[in-house]
Amino acid sequence: MAAATLMTGWTEARVIWLRDKAKDCGFSLAGVAAADGRTEAEHVDGIRLKEWVDAGFSGEMEYLKRRAADGRLLRSGISVAIPWARSVVVCAMNYFGEGPLSLDTADAGAGWIGRYAWSGRQSETDPSRLCATDYHEVLLGRLRTLEGEIQAVMPCESRCYVDTGPLVERAAAARAGVGWIGKNTTVLNQAEGSWTLLASIITSLPVEASGYALDVADRCGTCTRCLDACPTDALIAPRQMDARRCIAYLTIEKKGPIDEGLREGMGRQVFGCDICQDVCPWNRRGPVAHDSEMLPRRELINPDLEWLAGLTSAEFRAWFKGSPLERTGKKRLHRNVAIAMGNSGEARFRERLQTWADAEDPVLAEAARWALARLDRLAPERL
Repeated sequence: MAAATLMTGWTEARVIWLRDKAKDCGFSLAGVAAADGRTEAEHVDGIRLKEWVDAGFSGEMEYLKRRAADGRLLRSGISVAIPWARSVVVCAMNYFGEGPLSLDTADAGAGWIGRYAWSGRQSETDPSRLCATDYHEVLLGRLRTLEGEIQAVMPCESRCYVDTGPLVERAAAARAGVGWIGKNTTVLNQAEGSWTLLASIITSLPVEASGYALDVADRCGTCTRCLDACPTDALIAPRQMDARRCIAYLTIEKKGPIDEGLREGMGRQVFGCDICQDVCPWNRRGPVAHDSEMLPRRELINPDLEWLAGLTSAEFRAWFKGSPLERTGKKRLHRNVAIAMGNSGEARFRERLQTWADAEDPVLAEAARWALARLDRLAPERL
C-alpha cells in the first residue's frame, strides 16, 4: 500500500502488512493487540500480575512492583502508565544459534551461559573475530526501523521498548497472536518454538474490530517436561513461576548471597538457564537463526569455569562490554562460578576457591566456602 494512503487504526489487512514489514526488519514474528484497558484479556492479565507480585514471586525485581498514583501496578495495563496507548505491536526475534544444549554432555568443569548471551557480530577490523552484542540494542534498532515504517503510513504517537516498558511482554505477545504462554512461562510458537526475544511498540492507533488477533491454541497438552526438569522447582504450577527460585533470576538479578537450599540445583549455570526450553518438545523443530548480529561466540559455549574465574576486571570488560553479562558484572559472575565449581566435583578448583574464601567481597568468600564444603561432600576420596 502506498505511503500516501493513511489509515486510522489496525485492520486485519494492516496487521498482515505489519508482519511482512517486521520480517523485512529482521523479526521472525509480529502481531498487534489492543492496549486501551478495555478488553477482558487485558483485565485478566492485570489481575494475574497483581496476584503474582502480591505473592512475593517477583523477588528483588522492584521494577515489577512500581505503582501508579492510584495504587495500580504500572505493568498491570499499558494504559495505566501511558494513557494515550491504544495498541501494542509485539515482535519476536529468533536467537537460536548453533551449538549444544545445556543438558548435553560437556567437559568436566564447564559452566553454562544462557544461549541468548552468546551473541556477537563480525568485527569490522578483524573479520576472524566476533564482537559482543546485546539483544536489547539489536532489537531496539530493528524496532525503530519498523516504527518508522508504521509512522510513514499511519502517523501516531509511539514508543519502543525492549524489556524496559510498562508492560508484561509475554502477556502482550499472547494477546497479539505471536504465540501461547507455555507451561514454562515462555512464549511458544508452533513454528519458532520458544527461542525468541520480544520487543514492543506502543502506539496511539486503535485496533479495529477486524484487526483483533485470534487466540493461538495452547499446544502444551498434557506435557510437563519443563516442570519436571526444573532443578530448583521454580515452576510451581503450569504457567506459574516463583522467580525467587529460578536459576536465571538467581544468576542474573539476585544480589548478595543465594539461598543455600537452591545452590545445588543451580548445577553449572553461571548466567541464565535454558533447561526448561531445552526439554520442550516444540523446540526440537525450531529453526536456527543464522542472524548476523546474534552469532554464537564459541568461547562462551560450555566455558571453562577456571577461565571465567581468572578474568580480571579489564579482561571481563574486554569480553563482555556490550553483552548481556555486562550488567550483571564480574562480582556476581564470580559468585555464580564459585557455586558451579562446588557443584562440579572437580578437585582442581580447590585452589581458586581457597583464594576466594579469603576474598574481601563477603558474598564471594561465603560462596567459595560453601563450594569447598560441597566438594568435600561430593568426592572426598579425590581431595
